[in-house]
Amino acid sequence: MSQWDRLMLLSAGYIQQLQELYDRDGLPMDVRHYLSAWIEKQDWERAAQDHEHAVVLFQVLLENLDIQHSRFVQEESFLQQHNIRRYKQNFQIFQDEPCSLARTILWFLDKEKEILNRADLDEQVKQLHVEQEAMETSCQHELERKMAGLRNYVQCLEHEISCLEEQQDEFDFKFQTYKMEAGLDEASMKKRNQILQSLVNKLNECRKNTLANLTKLLSRAEDLIHLLVNKELVDWQRRQQKACIGAPDNVCLDQLEMWFTCVAVCLFQVREFLNKLEELVGKVSYENDPVKAQRPNLQRRADSLFKDLLQSSLVVETQPSMPQGKGPLVLRTNTQFSVKTRLLVKFPELNHFMKVEVSMVREAPHIKGYRRFNVLGTTTKALNMAESHSGGMVADFRHLTLKEQKSGGSGKGVNDISLSVTEELHIIYFNTVFEHKGFSVQLQASSLPVVIISNSSQQQSAWASVLWFNMLCQDPKDVTFFANVPAAPWPQFADMLSWQFLSATKRGLDDAQLGMIAHKLFGKQQNYDICKVPWSRFTKENSPDTFWVWFDGILVMVKTYLEDLWREDRIMGFVSRGKEKSLLKKMMRGTFLLRFSESIIGGITFSWVEITSTGEPEIKTVQPFTKNDLSQIPFHEIIRNFQIFDADNIPENPLRYLYPNIPKDEAFGKYYSEKRGDDSPYIKYIKTKLVFVSKENTLEARSPMSCDMTQGEGLEPISGPCGEAAEQEVDLPLQSQMEAYHCDPMLSDMSERQENELLLFLNNPNSFSDSDFLPHEAALPDFTLPGFNLPPPQACGGLFQ
Repeated sequence: MSQWDRLMLLSAGYIQQLQELYDRDGLPMDVRHYLSAWIEKQDWERAAQDHEHAVVLFQVLLENLDIQHSRFVQEESFLQQHNIRRYKQNFQIFQDEPCSLARTILWFLDKEKEILNRADLDEQVKQLHVEQEAMETSCQHELERKMAGLRNYVQCLEHEISCLEEQQDEFDFKFQTYKMEAGLDEASMKKRNQILQSLVNKLNECRKNTLANLTKLLSRAEDLIHLLVNKELVDWQRRQQKACIGAPDNVCLDQLEMWFTCVAVCLFQVREFLNKLEELVGKVSYENDPVKAQRPNLQRRADSLFKDLLQSSLVVETQPSMPQGKGPLVLRTNTQFSVKTRLLVKFPELNHFMKVEVSMVREAPHIKGYRRFNVLGTTTKALNMAESHSGGMVADFRHLTLKEQKSGGSGKGVNDISLSVTEELHIIYFNTVFEHKGFSVQLQASSLPVVIISNSSQQQSAWASVLWFNMLCQDPKDVTFFANVPAAPWPQFADMLSWQFLSATKRGLDDAQLGMIAHKLFGKQQNYDICKVPWSRFTKENSPDTFWVWFDGILVMVKTYLEDLWREDRIMGFVSRGKEKSLLKKMMRGTFLLRFSESIIGGITFSWVEITSTGEPEIKTVQPFTKNDLSQIPFHEIIRNFQIFDADNIPENPLRYLYPNIPKDEAFGKYYSEKRGDDSPYIKYIKTKLVFVSKENTLEARSPMSCDMTQGEGLEPISGPCGEAAEQEVDLPLQSQMEAYHCDPMLSDMSERQENELLLFLNNPNSFSDSDFLPHEAALPDFTLPGFNLPPPQACGGLFQ
């Protein structure tokens, strides 16, 4: 089956994607449809590089359009005749550049394959999800079935005990009646005794059945409690751990609350049944009474099960968090934080009755210098249903703070284990007492381990610790986790990275982006799933060149300045320089893509295609922009107004199509400011900045996170225009800026390319005068740049680094 025929069989969603693909200019859908067989048989990849072959295919394409036109003439299809004739006229623009047409058709075919691949992948994922959902649904249905069975069993037992009471009342009535009778002969007395014995036997049998059914009911309850406490609650706790670090997991407690409450209600009824049996035994008992023998054991078992259920029912629904923190579980001393607990056993009669108290552990683990803290604020609150959207029993603490205790000898551990402040884990405890209908038990819940800092500069490292712990640790109370911290398997690590973007911007990382990161961390590998990232590679306190510092710098930049562009897939982002070059060299002139800097923390750059005089593609890259730049002018305005000098010394914007072929204004137009030129609100800032560009990305340093580090060959970032020197205002001597650039001897081709560096300018050449551009120009009468083939300074708006 042809590729086009396969596309026609896809579902409506993918057909919509196909229609959106062909809404672009370049290859009309009608042409693709009617010439599908011929188009798919041609070697467009060769034609994209071979001019002669491209000319041949171009001529054959026009001939095929003529043939198709003739068919429509015979069929008297006037509208199709008109369309085919118009398409042929439009294709004439490629007569001098047939390779460009070949690249366009090749791009459309590749995009079709991507749609097919997505459809195939989605079908596989859907199948897996169906199986997973079927499994989860099956487990849920099985649990619901057991719950229904438990409720039904309780109802049957309630009826059985009612019948037992009636039977006992009948026996008691006859026994008392017979006692009042006097003067009976021996035969009558024998008959009366036989009747009473028969009633006692029936009563005894009924009591035995009732006790047997109570035992079965407790076994059912025990089975359900095991499922709830050891599986469902544990699964929820793990989902909450992942949700704390950005995973889109469902952490709603309503279903668990319903199940916990159901079992609790049934166990309370069992306790009432046992009390009823004790009451019945007090009225009527006899030798070898089974209730007297078995009831105490049943009572102890019921109380034990109820206690087990209750002790797991107090949970931390919302983990401790500060209003302005990077995420939950990072707390700062003397700064307010909030936390919410919830009782999963919901008895409305206990509303506002149970008090929850917050505290921290008094005994420090055996860690050298382990700090201890006091919880201040409103540390006691009543469980109530008013503070919950779903009507659950919650205690919502909103005004708590932590204060470090003065260090004394008792606060020190006795072992040699020593951790940094941001590796030190602490747990907050919540205590209450459940009292209801004569049953009392102490309950305790604990938060996930929190990292406590005293300075906002520690937030980045603290959040890294929270990520690592909740990604890897299955024991939520292991405060010594970082004493022997494990490495992270790549699949879990990749998920965690994607969750950071997903939670911050509503768009995670795709496989290609994660693949680039994996390559940077491990080098080229056959299978990244077996690779592991050590903790020391991820982050190290007070070290500026760790992976997390680089990654978090990008995340903060995207969240603060680029969220809309990232969410709408305008930024490719995580793409290596080699991949960038391979993608762009096949594209038409002016095609550009946006990627994150691998060497500058929180930097974003763009590269574009120029065509040399020999017709070869040449990739040029602008020096990365940082938050210092983006805080002054939006990135879309940078792209909109970016200009360089062409061969005739005329400024032009080289950015035309966002990769692969989306017109720049179509991709970014809706974000543009309405004003341009001198009226632009950004013109003042645009006038005062310079930016540097190169053919290849030589200005950017080798990344400290590159795969070379795994082999002990990591390079230090080079200084120069991509460092601090390039961030200076233009009113500094320009010579000093260029002299600040030193070639790294390990980048062998750097010196050969220095003469290819260009000063780039942005905006209107009439924006300001020479004196505005170089205030100190008088001090540099003989200003020259050896090795740089530049025109003399002219009046032109300058863009920043």
